[in-house]
Amino acid sequence: METEPRQGLGSLLSLLSGLRARFRLLLTICAPTPFLQRWPLEEEDEEEEAGMKEDLDECAEWSPALSAYELERLENIRQNQAFLSSLNVPQVGAAVKPKHKAPQRGLKKQKVTTELLPQRKSLRLQKKEAEMTVMTSTKETEKDVVLSLEGPVPMNPVNMEESGQPLPAGLLSLLEENSVKRDEQKLDLKSYQLVLQMMVLDENRVTKVVKNRVYCGTFHPCTSSLLMAAGDTWGQIGLWTLGGGWGDDGVLLFEPHTRAVSCMAFSHSRPSTLISTSYDGVARGTDVERGVFQEVYRSDSLLKSFDFLSHDCATLLMGGGNGKVSIVDLRTPGTSHELLHTLNTRTLRSVHVHPVQKQYFITAESSAVHVYDVRKVKAGQPACALHGHTLSISSAYFSPNTGNRVLTTCMDNKLRVYDSTSLVTSAPLLSSVSQSMQTGRWLSKLRALWHPKQDDCFVVGSVERPRKVLVYHESGQLVHTFQDDHMTTVCSVTAFHPTRNALMGGNSTGKLHVFTDQQ
Repeated sequence: METEPRQGLGSLLSLLSGLRARFRLLLTICAPTPFLQRWPLEEEDEEEEAGMKEDLDECAEWSPALSAYELERLENIRQNQAFLSSLNVPQVGAAVKPKHKAPQRGLKKQKVTTELLPQRKSLRLQKKEAEMTVMTSTKETEKDVVLSLEGPVPMNPVNMEESGQPLPAGLLSLLEENSVKRDEQKLDLKSYQLVLQMMVLDENRVTKVVKNRVYCGTFHPCTSSLLMAAGDTWGQIGLWTLGGGWGDDGVLLFEPHTRAVSCMAFSHSRPSTLISTSYDGVARGTDVERGVFQEVYRSDSLLKSFDFLSHDCATLLMGGGNGKVSIVDLRTPGTSHELLHTLNTRTLRSVHVHPVQKQYFITAESSAVHVYDVRKVKAGQPACALHGHTLSISSAYFSPNTGNRVLTTCMDNKLRVYDSTSLVTSAPLLSSVSQSMQTGRWLSKLRALWHPKQDDCFVVGSVERPRKVLVYHESGQLVHTFQDDHMTTVCSVTAFHPTRNALMGGNSTGKLHVFTDQQ
């Protein structure tokens, strides 16, 4: 008689174990993962669960008590499991994992060390009298602020371990290399497109050249290697030699200014001289023989732009932020101007000299573009006006070889090309391209620039996604789009090499991207 209760108890325990395994199987299929993590499986449960999955097809036989609804539900569960298995979720997840990020080239990040201040304690709890602090006058503190550096500034790279070390011999040879501009015939549009398509970008040609946002940039005319210069918003100038073995991946960083470097260009007659203007009101030129940034001009206001007024690059035309243009002769000792004229505008955003008729120069003003004659600029009357702009103008440039076209960039989201063959009272508009110029506060303004070898085409950055750099024909036709996975930010500052097939783009983090046809 005792065996019957024991047999009944054993059958009850086996039934409860079977129900537990079934309930666990349903939770595996339907319940979320966090819930399952709070209910760990035991070894017996895993074995029972595996057996349950194998016997689901015979569910109706060993459990005749299941209703038709429950059988249909189990069938839906089987179909859902088969569908999820066909998706190959683990394989798809492995495929979409983020790619390995390449290490940053160029300037390295400096470790910021924070000074530990002593713990603040209440003077009242210490039963001490409050300390009286005397506020200094704002006029006295303003005297201590250094607005600009005076005199020559040594060319000592700040990213070199040893200060005062001379410049590398390889860099000096590149700076002194004078590339003779070959008289190449202008390519037709299809051939030019093929040349642009051969120019590519890779991770070795993306390098941090300056610490802050790139404000301006240019190529050195040498052809044996690519040498670039970039200026940022805090007065630093970086020289980057592609493939150079000095500095940080070929980058040398200098600090000749204290404010944003607004414009820079290498002299055509003496390529080792790099002229730069800044918002600190000082224009400087490199003197590699003495190893200094020589001060060539000092203004009472910020300097926005400049250009070479003579073919020998001995005379400069400076554009100030207060609407004044000044003529500076580099052969004259001192830092003053030869002539100074005030135009009828509040500010000058760019000045550019005609490549053939050097007596003419064009200005991008607050809301107008004018062409002036240097010989008659004292009267203040422009020789030609370019109408049609509704907002402020960022830049205006003559075509580099003939000067028969003028390219303007305006904040009304228009790029305009004018006919300047005959500088009459009003230059006719040839074409216009619609493009967003709204870069915001933290990006440098977009400025369209002519191609030095193809003076009927120009390049400009873009704020659209995916990030790109666009090349247009003077008729408004889109010629080519530079786009690459390594260019993930807006390249506001763009420039073509004067002789080689190379394009430079600078962004807000101080990096330069170089598209070229040579590996």
